[in-house]
Amino acid sequence: MDDFVCNKLTEWGLSDWIERFKDEGIDKESLECLDDQEIDHLIPKVGPRSKFKKRLKLFKAGPSTSDTSVKGKRKLDFQRETPAKRRQCDTKGSYSEEFILSDVKNIMRCVYERLNFEENTKLNAFLKTKICDLDTDKRELVGVFGKTGAGKSSLINAIIGESNLLPSGSIKACTSVMIKVEANMHNPKYEAEIEFITKEEWKDELWSVCNILENNQENGEDEDYRDTVEKLSALYGEEWRNISHENLMDNKYFREIPEFLQNKRKILTCESARELSAKFIKYTRSDSRDGEGKEVKRWYWPVVKCVTVRVPNNHLLQHVTLVDLPGCGDRNKSRDRMWKEFVGNCSTVWIVTEMNRAVAEKEPWEILENACSLMGNGGQCQQIHFICTKSDHLENWDANSKDAFHTLIIKRNVEAKEEVQKEFSKLKNVKKHFSDDCLKVFTVSAKEFLKKENLHKDKTEIPKLQEFLQNLNDCHSETLNYVSGAFGILSLIQGSSCRDMAGSKADVCSTLGEKIMKQLIDIRKSMDETYEAFEKCLNEGVEKSVRSCEVTLRPILYPKKSAGFHRTLKCVVENSGIHKTGKGKQINLNLKLSSWLTDSIDEEFKKTFPNEGKCASFHGVINSFSLNAEELIEQYKAVELQLIFLKTEEEKMKTKLNRIIRDRKKLVYYSLTGTVEENMQECYKKAAVFRGRDTLRNMRETIEKHVQDSKNIMFKMAKKVMLHLLKKLMEETMETLEKTLNEAIELSLKTDDHSIPDFSTELELVKQYYEELEGSRDEEMRETAEA
Repeated sequence: MDDFVCNKLTEWGLSDWIERFKDEGIDKESLECLDDQEIDHLIPKVGPRSKFKKRLKLFKAGPSTSDTSVKGKRKLDFQRETPAKRRQCDTKGSYSEEFILSDVKNIMRCVYERLNFEENTKLNAFLKTKICDLDTDKRELVGVFGKTGAGKSSLINAIIGESNLLPSGSIKACTSVMIKVEANMHNPKYEAEIEFITKEEWKDELWSVCNILENNQENGEDEDYRDTVEKLSALYGEEWRNISHENLMDNKYFREIPEFLQNKRKILTCESARELSAKFIKYTRSDSRDGEGKEVKRWYWPVVKCVTVRVPNNHLLQHVTLVDLPGCGDRNKSRDRMWKEFVGNCSTVWIVTEMNRAVAEKEPWEILENACSLMGNGGQCQQIHFICTKSDHLENWDANSKDAFHTLIIKRNVEAKEEVQKEFSKLKNVKKHFSDDCLKVFTVSAKEFLKKENLHKDKTEIPKLQEFLQNLNDCHSETLNYVSGAFGILSLIQGSSCRDMAGSKADVCSTLGEKIMKQLIDIRKSMDETYEAFEKCLNEGVEKSVRSCEVTLRPILYPKKSAGFHRTLKCVVENSGIHKTGKGKQINLNLKLSSWLTDSIDEEFKKTFPNEGKCASFHGVINSFSLNAEELIEQYKAVELQLIFLKTEEEKMKTKLNRIIRDRKKLVYYSLTGTVEENMQECYKKAAVFRGRDTLRNMRETIEKHVQDSKNIMFKMAKKVMLHLLKKLMEETMETLEKTLNEAIELSLKTDDHSIPDFSTELELVKQYYEELEGSRDEEMRETAEA
């Protein structure tokens, strides 16, 4: 069996039958030749067989070609079997959307190929560019935080229905490797892709590690020292103690991972989740019992940056990626960069903690406070889910009544939710970025949920989290956006071949020109007001920063527990003002120095660039922009097809602009801390040079003097850089909006090209799909409003 048949069966949701087709030697050619009797033999079950026959029929019809007889046949087929009828066999709405998307993509691929054979006119080039721009796959990122032992792995396994995927239990999870879990869109196998840090990065890390060892020989209890020993022991075994630091980079220690030496990614492929888990565990975990009278194993997580685990045929991961994240950043710069990128790109964050310590446990709340700016104003997080695991565990409970047990569990879960909500409302720093409505609390038990005989699965609330992931997939706008864009492009193609519309086109162009100019003026006015508001906030922030920076810095430079602090501060200055201790606590001098500036703009920033789905950037001025194409269609029927294109182009442009603004606003927000960090680099270099006696005093004085001397310039510069980036974002937004619409009007209403082929059949098919999707969305919105 070739890959084509394998991919088709996976695409059609029939991957369970791949082996059957493989045994019978079905390739692409024989797939198209299958008759009903052969299909009955291949797939004896009625349900999947009916699905297969429907998919095969549509596949044989295929997108239209230049053969008019084929086009006519396909048109008749679809008149007899509308999209609504074809959906009746589908058990899941998301699957039918997947099918629609696949079919429309095939259609547009054929359209593109046909256009390639035509004269390369201005309109032809424009159309091909627009078709290429249609294909944007946006995945929702869900970040999962939680300390080792809180039950993250078991939770993820239970939710996605793969109990043996992520390892859990006695083997210790490392604190730095990020694990992404997503759907396998390439083949029906379980895969793990291991991405390593570079050799140069590990060499630099070894230099830092060796410094920690040399400086901590007299104090083996130092947390950084213990963290370093654990890291070296995992990778080299106890052998590292007898190896010179220079020889730790010898290739012989990396024979099992040649990809690390070659700066490549390692791919593991397996038939089952259990088999894959056993293979990739050495890249994410280590066993503290290793070396006790048995062969020493190598654990490679110290040189791993990220592991991507891909699961076949999982509808919950169709458009969603779950990311198991460490509590805060990492000493390794590339790992830290990736961590910040993941956190900043999460649309939802899950904070996982054990039920019996949901409020008392400090670590989950510290994670939330430390990462809130990355997730909120500096990110795109819309929801925080606080997930209390092991909700079925009650100590000292020996009652025989199961009903009494479940009643008590329910009561305790309700109380836990109330306590978590109260604790969340106390977090002033978090509340700058998130409202109370952003938090939801779940009480779950993976163990209870996975019991086959369990009659109380819904009490674990794991089904609610599954429903949440399913909604992320169902609400995913990729299908509608793609089909809408395709409908607009095909409308423009057909409209371009129409004649005798000069008068109507001129009138419409004049009307549209006036609408655009008027609304651009309104947008610019709103943006100018936003700029002024930020300038006022930053002026106050600069004054507070200059006045209070020394006081702000003092608790970091002079901690209450100062034993061994000279080693910690040495790590801080050697790593550009940032250091993560062995316990995971992060010291960030740059963030502390810029805190008055960020505090001054947090409220305004949240209003201007909200993450909530119902709100829009720049107080909604982009979303409120409209050409009112539907009204113009009623007035100018002769150019209806061109106006349909302009309507879909306007929606696509606003979606694209909002995505650009969402990404660029992160750069604007972090420019404050970034400018301070850049200004402090010279100071850190000077402080890092000190050795021997009085090192701590010299480092402190160097930092304090630099802050004192530069504070009147540093904070004003941070303000200037942020306002510049904000202004640039506003100008580019205006320019993109105006340029995109004017180009679309120019090509649709001022350009005729009768050489473009006829695609009326394709237009009719895509129009049916578009109307069906629009109808489904309107129905969902009505149901949501009624609920």
